[in-house]
Amino acid sequence: MAREYKLRRTGSVSASGIDYATALNEEQFCAVTSPPGKALVIAGAGSGKTRTLTYRVSWLLDQGQSARDILLLTFTNKAAREMVERVRSLVPGDVSDLWAGTFHSICNRILRRHADEIGFTKSFSILDRDDQKSLMNAVVAASDIDTKQRRFPKPDVLISMFSLMANTGIRLEKLLHEKYPYFIEWQDELEKVRAAYAKKKRDTNSLDFDDMLSLTVELFRGHPDVLAIYRKRFRHILVDEYQDTNSVQSELIDLLAGADNSLMAVGDDSQSIYSWRGAEVDHILNFQKRYADSTVFTIETNYRSVPEILDLSNAAISANKMRFEKNLRSSRAEVGAKPALVALEDPSMQAGFVAQRMLELRDEGIELSEMAVLYRAHFQSLEIQMELTRRGIPFSITSGLRFFEQAHIKDVAAFLRFVTNRKDEVSFKRMVQLLPGCGPGTSEKLWLKWLRDPVSGNPEPPAKWSEILIGYPIPKKAAKHWQQFCYTLDELSPGGVFASPSEMIFSVLEGVYDDYLKESFENYEARRADIEQLIQYGGSFEDVLEFLSQLSLMSTTDGEPTGDKAELDDDKVTLSSIHQAKGLEWKAVFLIWLVDGQFPNGRILEADDEAAFEEERRLFYVALTRAKDELYLTYPMLNPKSYTGDILCRPSRFLDDFPKEMVETWNVGNEWSSDDDPF
Repeated sequence: MAREYKLRRTGSVSASGIDYATALNEEQFCAVTSPPGKALVIAGAGSGKTRTLTYRVSWLLDQGQSARDILLLTFTNKAAREMVERVRSLVPGDVSDLWAGTFHSICNRILRRHADEIGFTKSFSILDRDDQKSLMNAVVAASDIDTKQRRFPKPDVLISMFSLMANTGIRLEKLLHEKYPYFIEWQDELEKVRAAYAKKKRDTNSLDFDDMLSLTVELFRGHPDVLAIYRKRFRHILVDEYQDTNSVQSELIDLLAGADNSLMAVGDDSQSIYSWRGAEVDHILNFQKRYADSTVFTIETNYRSVPEILDLSNAAISANKMRFEKNLRSSRAEVGAKPALVALEDPSMQAGFVAQRMLELRDEGIELSEMAVLYRAHFQSLEIQMELTRRGIPFSITSGLRFFEQAHIKDVAAFLRFVTNRKDEVSFKRMVQLLPGCGPGTSEKLWLKWLRDPVSGNPEPPAKWSEILIGYPIPKKAAKHWQQFCYTLDELSPGGVFASPSEMIFSVLEGVYDDYLKESFENYEARRADIEQLIQYGGSFEDVLEFLSQLSLMSTTDGEPTGDKAELDDDKVTLSSIHQAKGLEWKAVFLIWLVDGQFPNGRILEADDEAAFEEERRLFYVALTRAKDELYLTYPMLNPKSYTGDILCRPSRFLDDFPKEMVETWNVGNEWSSDDDPF
């Protein structure tokens, strides 16, 4: 009979010397020092999630576990680096054997060792987005698909489609009906391209980022001996942001954890907001069903926000049915100032209020870098960007480019610029290259032909663009689209007279650009919303030249520092979508456009999908919990629309989810009212 013998660390004091009971609050301590097994830690916003994970690693090492026994999975390289650095600062020993990184980086390490088991070599290439586009272009070109009469999705859209299929397991037919109904007619060809793309990757010994996850799962499923190696190696698996896992990541965790290994998943179901890229909130909600005999720990002490903001946040999220019960408690004292609920007359007045209040807060001692404007969709920041620019308040945008610098806005503007300035070569070529089969070579030839036409030198636009341009030598693939292009130009200056800016933009969008948006961009609906917002903005101008001048002035960064000076001058307001703001915090937060149809999103309201609506409410909760000291909830009562007329806004139904006594209502008026006219 064999004798069991185990090596122990000597001494009664932990190797790190940490007094865990003192270093952690009671909730964190319970999770960090819990015995081996399957555990879920529900860590509320601002509750010290990273601290809990890093101290858990330290605790395991102090209990005699080797660093090589531990696997730490994160969603960003930055998070992995931060956690490893914190562990190093806590533990005196060598932790280089600890595997910590993103799901993709960990899978890459595994596949480099075992690629030959699944038909690749260990020197496989990893395709970035540009590589994928090049490969996809080659596949489409070789697939003999007739795209002359109908627009076929461009590589960016194809990559996004196939990525969502890989990460969720959704079938192409279902995906098309739910997300890309305008491409249903291409279903057979899309299946053909998907298969050819997968074959091309194998033929070229190349993997894209989705393959790194799915092929690791395939490796483990098909080769139990390989899986056994990693199960034996990683006795303790820790997962950050578990609420953001998709089906492939979840299965990967299942396979590695098996029945015997310890698993600690840390996350917050109330911050699950990424279903559009494959994340499934059910993974965290059903953790106890997935892992029998698992334990759930809840960390509810918040170190970020004042009690007034937390009380509002708790009340707001409590309306969701699918959630873990928790009630965040602030470690801070009450300040006596409730979050502000501010109804404004229209979007312009909303922007004016935000800008003015920011300047007041700066005078009160809050730096601009500690202020943020959050919104549901990027286009909702247009008036804010304009107002901050007018008032000289510096800002940075994390949700994308400045509104007028975006490619689709510049595409549409090119039509207006050319018809008003027939010598504008850049705008002409930009328009032409939007057409299928028209690259730089074609646009150069057409431009030279246009210059030879006497009309090009006429200071007035022609009465009929189509009569001049329709016969130009166009590639066969673009012939039908060129005709529509010419008729659209006719609408911009009918009879030689410029239409209004709003009418011109509408004609471009409906005449030629909507189809281009669908085939070119994965976020078609968001980009179309941007252009609709541009139509609304154009409604305040009668003169197209004045409109274009303002567009140019708003898209330039004239007067802003560049280079080293810009890096030093970082006192800027942050403008961000709520999705981009997750994980960040500011002293003062302005949450704008809180009206039905804008936030919650109109498509979600129309769909009447409870799960989607609850995710929208979680997004609202994430926005609220970004604020540390001051929170302003604003909405316009009127939304001026160029084509449909003014629309009365219904305040967001999320504002009904908490008692009104939790907020302070601000009544905002103009300094000079009709009752107080000095003249």
